[in-house]
Amino acid sequence: MSTTYIYLFCTILFIVAIRYMSDTKTAIWGCICGIIGMTIAIISDFIPLPHEAVALIIALLSGAAIGIFSGLKVKITNLPQMIAIFNGLGGGASVCIAIGNIAGFSSALIAGAIIGAITLSGSAVAFGKLQGLFRKHLKSGLKILSANIISLIAIALCIVFYYYSHQPLYFRALIIISLFWGLVLVWPVGGADMPIIISILNSLSGCAAIAIGFAQSNILLIAVGALVGAGGLMLAAFMLKSTNSSLVKIFIPSHPASSSSQLNLQARSGTPAEAAFIMENADKIIIVPGFGMAAASAQHALKTLGDLLHQKYNAKIMYAVHPVAGRMPGHMNVLLAEADISYDDVFSLEDINPEFATADVAYVIGANDITNPQAKTNPHSPLYGMPILDVAAAKTIFFVKRSLGEGYSGVENPLFFAPNTIMLYGDAKKVTEEITRILEQ
Repeated sequence: MSTTYIYLFCTILFIVAIRYMSDTKTAIWGCICGIIGMTIAIISDFIPLPHEAVALIIALLSGAAIGIFSGLKVKITNLPQMIAIFNGLGGGASVCIAIGNIAGFSSALIAGAIIGAITLSGSAVAFGKLQGLFRKHLKSGLKILSANIISLIAIALCIVFYYYSHQPLYFRALIIISLFWGLVLVWPVGGADMPIIISILNSLSGCAAIAIGFAQSNILLIAVGALVGAGGLMLAAFMLKSTNSSLVKIFIPSHPASSSSQLNLQARSGTPAEAAFIMENADKIIIVPGFGMAAASAQHALKTLGDLLHQKYNAKIMYAVHPVAGRMPGHMNVLLAEADISYDDVFSLEDINPEFATADVAYVIGANDITNPQAKTNPHSPLYGMPILDVAAAKTIFFVKRSLGEGYSGVENPLFFAPNTIMLYGDAKKVTEEITRILEQ
């Protein structure tokens, strides 16, 4: 079988994998198809083995070991960080290929190197923000715009100088400046926009692969890069539309973080016993999972609570998932699916928002920014204009949080101080399990 047919077969497997992974019921088969396709692609590319066979085998085994270790050891709550790292590694691989193959002027290799370097450094910043290593952002839109313009001009000059001189020095400078531009692009982005950034970086890693594929006349690399690039781009576009945002707002924010205005108000706190009493008398309960649920691994406890309320107390249970809930696209959906929560009970923002007005209880677990009314009321808030879950319309709101701390965007949520809000302080899993224990009695 010729290489072209092998590449075509692998491409079909990747397309089938993406299709299967769009449904929780067939996601495992999607993963299997992707694994088989990538295994065939790797083997076909290295047969017959080159002279550096030993080094190649060591590299492949090392990469496989890192992948297996990551898959087994990284908690599902840290998947966003792992995705950010893998995006960066994809960009870094493109940079390495460009460095190893550059000989004279090649527009495809240069494009691959630039996009790959931006992806690598941008993903490193995204990882740091997701990991909480640094949360400060540049506030001045003028400074951010200036840094981007300077980076773009410097890259253009390096390309021109390299084109006329073919000196490796200019190519190295091009990569260094591109790495710097990646830092400049992602550093100002707030935490609330991080799911969108991850999708964009994912798309960029695919674009880098396309450029390298053209440079090496590798059909499979072009096809896979196109799938990754298009998938990331469509997901980013979907989330931009869902949050009523734009790339300009994300990369060059103009709103300073709003200052706290609720310090003189007192939040009403409650106990799991109070929550259990209200829930057992409720007809409709909407559960809103956020990163607090992920951090506490409370999805299984939430599943038990929801089943108990439905089966014993005949309550209608609904789960509300915001498009950017958590720290990566689909984060909450994956967690809920892991707990075997029926997908028929999970609703998107557009479908669930009208339901809050008739809900007796909104049980919010660590979701802050996606429920913050400042997105509607405060034009100076960085969240302004983002559609939110209308939990304020529920008769009673329970917020499960460790404290009154701000969301990942750094914006305080005035809903904590609303008259129909009751704060349940503590670990989300323990609080949910305590409510379940009381309801079982």
